[in-house]
Amino acid sequence: MPGIDPSVPFTVLNIAILTVSDTRTAASDKSGDTLSQRATEAGHAVVERRIVTDDIDAITACLKDWVARTDIDVILTTGGTGVTGRDVTPEAVHAVGDKVIPGFGELFRWLSYSIIGTSTIQSRATAVVAGSTYIFACPGSPGACKDAWDGILRDQLDIRHRPCNFAELIPRLRE
Repeated sequence: MPGIDPSVPFTVLNIAILTVSDTRTAASDKSGDTLSQRATEAGHAVVERRIVTDDIDAITACLKDWVARTDIDVILTTGGTGVTGRDVTPEAVHAVGDKVIPGFGELFRWLSYSIIGTSTIQSRATAVVAGSTYIFACPGSPGACKDAWDGILRDQLDIRHRPCNFAELIPRLRE
């Protein structure tokens, strides 16, 4: 049965949060706040937060900067995953990534379907491994960020989760 194995000690992951938006500020970044709060409450360390515009070069530059750092294990992005002309986060994430994790987007849309129905088809939530860093691109609404964290990321970023999780693979990403 899936769940937390209490015999395994918790491992704190260092998480960076990137909000992609043309309009949000630090004061109005509710989606970034949602991810930050949930990650912190789970016991992880949010080591940096940044807001960039819906510009592929700005997103890619930030992601590359963070992937090069040894003190960041996971990058969570919020925003820019829709289908409009300004939504380019998936393209930026894929440009930086080495390996796609297709199950994240698939599972996110499956979970989201029970909440928002067929509107979930408009989400291009995605995930990759870039070097030794995980990048998870979430939609820009606080509700979607909550669903991604509560339904997927909380367990997959907890080394105690069984039968397996992304956290336990981090040392092997560096091989």
